Amino acid sequence: MNSSDDQLKVGLFGIGLDAYWEQFPGLRDRLVGFTEQVARKLESRRVKVVNLGLIDTPEKSFAAGHQFRQADVDLIFLLVTTYALSSTVLPAVRRAKVPIIILNLSPAPAIDYERFNRLKDRTQMTGEWLAFCQACPVPEIANVFNRCRIPFFQVTGTLDDDPVAWAEISDWIEAARVAQVMEHNRLGLMGHYYGGMLDIYSDLTQQCAYFGGHIEILEVEELAALRRDVSEADASRKVTEFRTAFDVQPDCFKDELLRAARTSVALDRLVERHNLGSLAYYHKGVGSTENEDAISSIILGTSLLTARGVPVAGEYEIKNVQAMKILDTFGVGGSFTEYYAVDYNDNVVLMGHDGPGHIAIAQGKTKVRPLDVYHGKVGHGLSVEMSVKHGPVTLLSIGQTVDGKLKLLTAEGESVPGPILEIGNTNSRYRFSLGARSFLNEWNAHGPAHHCAVGVGHVSSKLKKLAALLGMECVQVC
Repeated sequence: MNSSDDQLKVGLFGIGLDAYWEQFPGLRDRLVGFTEQVARKLESRRVKVVNLGLIDTPEKSFAAGHQFRQADVDLIFLLVTTYALSSTVLPAVRRAKVPIIILNLSPAPAIDYERFNRLKDRTQMTGEWLAFCQACPVPEIANVFNRCRIPFFQVTGTLDDDPVAWAEISDWIEAARVAQVMEHNRLGLMGHYYGGMLDIYSDLTQQCAYFGGHIEILEVEELAALRRDVSEADASRKVTEFRTAFDVQPDCFKDELLRAARTSVALDRLVERHNLGSLAYYHKGVGSTENEDAISSIILGTSLLTARGVPVAGEYEIKNVQAMKILDTFGVGGSFTEYYAVDYNDNVVLMGHDGPGHIAIAQGKTKVRPLDVYHGKVGHGLSVEMSVKHGPVTLLSIGQTVDGKLKLLTAEGESVPGPILEIGNTNSRYRFSLGARSFLNEWNAHGPAHHCAVGVGHVSSKLKKLAALLGMECVQVC
């Protein structure tokens, strides 16, 4: 997306009943004020609010639906300001055809009963009550949405001083922003699957059906050709970048650093040429020295790309690079990982992976180490060794069910200090509330691929909202 398109466009409209306005002077203005108050709280540098004000007739609702479509909104907040007929809601929502969040927000935690009951004019009393009548039409709206097969979601609370409700609203906005990024993401696929890993084979059309985006099929030869044209000066500048970004160990030879630097520069050019937002790759390189040289020196460059918002997954792991992109767009990282071992003494699961690491979420500076052999792969070269920052973490896997659907699988745990395997790979110690044994059993029972993505912080509530917006199941095991 270019910079002019990166704002999330959020639709907002309040609802009311036009019959009330003559009966209760001042009520309409008060309810319009509620809508404007919500609009101000939603608006930000990253969110543009399309506020259509108070909709109180079916005719206005039809017009609102057209306006929302013309504005290309990603999400609509329906603010229930008082009782309103469902016929003033349905046309707008049907026409807009985007996810709907019903905001059932009262202007205060409770009516001031003493003040209310001192009002002698019963018409005035009714007008005051109607300003607090948000909950009344929600069942009617929900009934109609269900019968029309229109998915909807709810936030219930108050307009002000309600951190629970407004945190939920913020999460919906963030989830919609991630869905928008995925909708426009360009995923590059370079090479081929790691032969025999049946769990990672993916239906590319299915990925587009759920997440949107575009998938660009790339050739390793293109990376090799770009690498051929990298100048010594460009390679030297990249080595300097390596020494700044990584803790390069003394046993890393200069020639290996330059080899990795040429590949890193070529990768940057490949990403720019194809406007990639993520990349999955794997290639044996057998029979082509240039191809093998490019693939065996790819880890430092792919780690830098991952840290700057272009996540890269090895082993052609398409589902997992989608998970990495989701976590990274939520701002929590998204590093490639799998089970490494179990420490039953400390009740933790060791998890990591060879290849790229998300160095922006590392505990301390990521080490670069030379490896004489890449286990299970062709070649040798430099690799990264890091642990994920100590503290709360979230695992995310995108799985495919037996009936061919995609679903999200998530778990929250903690990255804890302790000994790791110093083998030139990413690896961390994770503790889960279920305990290591039960976590393994529960996670595995859902039949995920053996890879997953890990991010810092606990974001399962946001992932559930993203799944709801995308029409996917989301299971949280802990």
